[in-house]
Amino acid sequence: MEKQTVSSESKNVLLRMEGICKEFPGVKALDNVNLTVKAGTVHALMGENGAGKSTLMKCLFGVYNKNSGHIYFEGREVNFKTSKEALENGVAMVHQELNQALKRNVMDNMWLGRFPKISKWCPLTSEKKMYDATMKVFEELDVHVDPRTVMSQMPVSQRQMVEIAKAVSFNSKIIVFDEPTSSLTEEEVEHLFRIINMLRDRGCGIIYISHKMEEILRISDEVTIMRDGQWVATRPAKELTMNEIIRLMVGRELTNRYPEKDNKVGEPILQVKNLTAQYSLLKDVSFEAKAGEVLGVAGLDGSGRTELLENIFGIATRKEGEIYLHGKRVMNRNARESLANKFAMLTEERRATGIFGIRDIQANTTISSLPKYKKGPFLSDKLMSESTEWGIKAMRTKTPSQKTQIRSLSGGNQQKVILARWLLTDPEVLLLDEPTRGIDVGAKYEIYQLILDLAKQGKTIIMVSSEMPELLGVCDRILVMSGGRLSGEVGAKETSQEEIMTLATKYA
Repeated sequence: MEKQTVSSESKNVLLRMEGICKEFPGVKALDNVNLTVKAGTVHALMGENGAGKSTLMKCLFGVYNKNSGHIYFEGREVNFKTSKEALENGVAMVHQELNQALKRNVMDNMWLGRFPKISKWCPLTSEKKMYDATMKVFEELDVHVDPRTVMSQMPVSQRQMVEIAKAVSFNSKIIVFDEPTSSLTEEEVEHLFRIINMLRDRGCGIIYISHKMEEILRISDEVTIMRDGQWVATRPAKELTMNEIIRLMVGRELTNRYPEKDNKVGEPILQVKNLTAQYSLLKDVSFEAKAGEVLGVAGLDGSGRTELLENIFGIATRKEGEIYLHGKRVMNRNARESLANKFAMLTEERRATGIFGIRDIQANTTISSLPKYKKGPFLSDKLMSESTEWGIKAMRTKTPSQKTQIRSLSGGNQQKVILARWLLTDPEVLLLDEPTRGIDVGAKYEIYQLILDLAKQGKTIIMVSSEMPELLGVCDRILVMSGGRLSGEVGAKETSQEEIMTLATKYA
């Protein structure tokens, strides 16, 4: 009887990774890691930034070549050399950082590398077949996107759904979701979960990487936790609590998710009057922000949250409106002018608008404050190295050295480098667009603490976040955007998630 149970269990196993090791120059990213994924289950993969989660999946998907270990898929050993080979064999991956052809339309991105032909005798691409095939996948997944829309014209959340639909279109048996909800609203998260449950019912094995523990406990059947490139534990999700997951992830108890707020809010120093964008829906937004205040910005995706910050910082064109700092009007017509006026902005999409991927940590840390490091006509490598070292220590960034290319770091560690970059400009007003996107719970706490420390120094922080508990836990006041307009303003201590959501749908 016992042998039968083991046999049926092994038949149910779709993927088995054994003893996987991967080394990069100066760092052992994976050290003897094991992972087993069963058919018809969602298997969550958790760990701090730099724990090795994405690296393990990239070894499966053919992006990286493992140094040692074995991968078994449907009982046979595989070693995919490219992502194309993985896709053709039934393994798909939705990456955390989207890598799409933004100048091409949706259906071109969906069928890139496998365009349907008019016929076996005519090698030309059939636009009609491609359109029909795209619509068929979208209808199955309830995705409402026009296949002819150019990718660059869509918000990140819709581009994410296109990437998910593309993975499903391969009829894959294993689908890896790497931080799939980092750009999604709550409504879109619910939609994604419906898709995942449908795939699970079909018998797919889903590997789900996320730092959002509420999601993990809700959607997962099993959870594997990694730390410092090593396997720590695999448990049924129903046996885990949030506190237990945190303890396994960080190796210690984390009693509070948010630091104690002890910043003192002063007088208003920033006034924004009748701000209206030239090329987006942002219209007639006015508010004040105070010294030492953390001011949150809430709203659904497409509500104008990001556009508000971009117009203040001058990286989007303003049609109307005025900005005053300490009672003096500032123009902020571009990023250079905004920096000179003591504004700084951390953008939402770090890969597209944040990092210089082929440059090292030092260059990415110091690039916005280069005048500080001038010695005569030259830049002082010693001063730049000292500032970079401060950034690494202050952010607890995991990197082999300052000379490591930033693109080789995990997404969360890249975010820490960019945050350090802006802090080195010594801003009075710090604009943060999703500052903890893709960052683990331990690192989130450190960033929250840093934000509050800056507020205690009298800085003004304006912070956009899709996570309402985060806004309630860190901010003093919250502006709520809806349909490009300011629909309300609430005190973080007095409000609730329900009130914020009501305001967020006011003009939607």
